[in-house]
Amino acid sequence: MPQRSHDGRRHGCGAARGQPRTRREALRTMGAGFGMVAFAGMVRSSMLEAAGGLVSPAGAPLAAPHFEPRAKNVIFLFMNGGVSQVDTFDPKPALEQYDGQPMPTGTIETERRTGALMKSPFRFERYGESGLEVSELFPHVGGCADDICVIRSMHTDIPNHEPSLLMMNTGHIQPGRPSLGAWLTYGLGVENRDLPGFVVLCPDQPTVVGPPLWSNAFLPAVHQGTYISDKVPRIEGDFDPQELIPHIRNDATGLDDQRPEVDLVERLNRLYIERLGQDAPEIEGAIQTMETAYRMQTEAPEVFDIRKETAATQKLYGPGSTARGCLMAVRLVERGVRMVQVYYAKGDPWDAHSDIFQHRKNARDSDRPFAAVIKDLKSRGLFDETLVVCATEFGRTPVLETGGGSAAGRVVNGRDHNPFGFSIWLAGGGVKGGMTWGATDDFGFRAVENPVHVHDLHATILYLLGIDHEKLTYRYSGRDYRLTDVHGRVIHDIIA
Repeated sequence: MPQRSHDGRRHGCGAARGQPRTRREALRTMGAGFGMVAFAGMVRSSMLEAAGGLVSPAGAPLAAPHFEPRAKNVIFLFMNGGVSQVDTFDPKPALEQYDGQPMPTGTIETERRTGALMKSPFRFERYGESGLEVSELFPHVGGCADDICVIRSMHTDIPNHEPSLLMMNTGHIQPGRPSLGAWLTYGLGVENRDLPGFVVLCPDQPTVVGPPLWSNAFLPAVHQGTYISDKVPRIEGDFDPQELIPHIRNDATGLDDQRPEVDLVERLNRLYIERLGQDAPEIEGAIQTMETAYRMQTEAPEVFDIRKETAATQKLYGPGSTARGCLMAVRLVERGVRMVQVYYAKGDPWDAHSDIFQHRKNARDSDRPFAAVIKDLKSRGLFDETLVVCATEFGRTPVLETGGGSAAGRVVNGRDHNPFGFSIWLAGGGVKGGMTWGATDDFGFRAVENPVHVHDLHATILYLLGIDHEKLTYRYSGRDYRLTDVHGRVIHDIIA
């Protein structure tokens, strides 16, 4: 896989002084000039045939992975708002013992005032042959215990939603960096030219941050995530997939009439690029985006029409927007979409400052669909090649929140933000099932054993898809950027 700059050049193999550095410069300097265009088209056709017909969004053959990939696609289930690890996947007996007492190590410094330790009000059980402990909030996910790997030692940099959401999605705490999905489609291309390579599902957008979470940033525009609402219709069962994507079809002009228009606009854009005398990734991105939009008119309504699934499959996922999004995600990866991200809802729905019992409703909406993703992928023969990631931006404190914000000086059953230690889980796509990795301290506050930073998670996700995170770079503004910045290590111990 080449290390590509923004103009498509490979790093470390620049042309000699005075020699053309791009295909267009070569065409302009050759005596045959544009007589070579036909030959170039023949070469490209032979390259596509050699690549099995699979093309990247930029039209080039799929880049070869750095090594044998374990997974081809990613489904990223995002519980935005900050899920409490000690109430879901990280049981702490010490919280039972010291419930209502001050933290033995001293007062926890977080965003808001905190008080005594608070035990989890939710019961934990062991599931599967592995005996993985999961709380009563996620019994269906617990039923898949032997298929999942829980990382209990995640940590991030900032205790606020916006920078932590950006870190988990883009590897940086400020907007302006490409998202994970954009990096994946940039590095590996797509397998279905009729659909976007990266799709984002959420009932309403934006989330707290919004589109920067699935942005292409300085990567070519075609790598931008495509947002689709998975909102449940006002009347349950009254579902029209064409309503998910506004203006997906032109009622006045049919596909046959649109094709010449799309081709004409592309020719005009390419003529403009030639006049510029240099590569224009923004225009190239617009060309590819228009082509994808044209093709989506026939493919998208079908793939989003979950009514085509059997009654048993729909029952497996259950009702609600999260269930709808999870089922759509499986249908999308089945058709070659590289990454699908499913957000729980708009805003910070898991942000339990005032009452941790809010997790009950959120988990009730999510537990069954999350487990259904694993079961459904298995039934379709896609589990081994699809990496499922279920994450949140940070965890929550093991102590009561006593003041500030919604708590307003009252002692409630809420927990504050905690970036120092939290839990996520992965399944499929080359990950070992039925295991935990890392640990927080006795009270579940800070990662102390095998800590895993978000950069490490990203490096591992890329590795599972056959990408060396240090080699997938992009030249922008005089610097080679990558998803993991200058950090990241692959967690080989969780890889099968």
